[in-house]
Amino acid sequence: MFYYVLKYVVLGPLLRVLFRPRIEGLENIPEEGAAIVAGNHLAFSDHFLMPAILKRRITFLAKAEYFTGPGIKGRLTAFFFRSAGQIPVDRSGKDAGQAAIREGLGVLGKGELLGIYPEGTRSHDGRLYKGKVGVAVMAITAQVPVIPCAMVGTFEIQPPGQVVPKIKRVTIRFGEPLDFSRYAGMENQKAAIRAVTDEIMYAILGLSGQEYVDEYAAKVKAAEQEAVPPKKFRKLRR
Repeated sequence: MFYYVLKYVVLGPLLRVLFRPRIEGLENIPEEGAAIVAGNHLAFSDHFLMPAILKRRITFLAKAEYFTGPGIKGRLTAFFFRSAGQIPVDRSGKDAGQAAIREGLGVLGKGELLGIYPEGTRSHDGRLYKGKVGVAVMAITAQVPVIPCAMVGTFEIQPPGQVVPKIKRVTIRFGEPLDFSRYAGMENQKAAIRAVTDEIMYAILGLSGQEYVDEYAAKVKAAEQEAVPPKKFRKLRR
């Protein structure tokens, strides 16, 4: 119930007024039945802007940290994400990917829309990074279409570290559904799931116009952070 209050009464109308999103290709979202909406991830506000403009309910797999924060702020954040129908996924440990896949297949098994960011994390520099193969495993296993989606302009309104987004118009594009039925039964074959994932990322790239990096975002971000010396050492060098 709270999901629909947020969508149609509170958050949805507010976001439409503030950001006046241009919506392209909305007809590519099926009116019923299970499907995956796979998009780029540029800002925290992506979590709200895309669901706000869709006619159907969409469930995202959200990182578990959103549900376990301390204090009043943490409890409010957890309440908000749960009320919005988001599913917490623990991204730590070797079984994290399998847990996410199980949760995603559960959503698809009920004939619902599943939202996923194949990059696995927000882009820290606005570029599009290599996709993780979980989206391909789910698409092949559940035999559902994948609708590529591109958020355009959200990095500019809310770059990393900025809590309150700038009020500026954004664009949300949906591409034609991708059919991977030819890969039926191949969800455990590395070459197949890599090919499917790359095709999805290529479709997102065509919609977003971003620069593409053939490496995982988390790996690149970690390497960049390691290359920057701690503040106290930077001061000594001066």
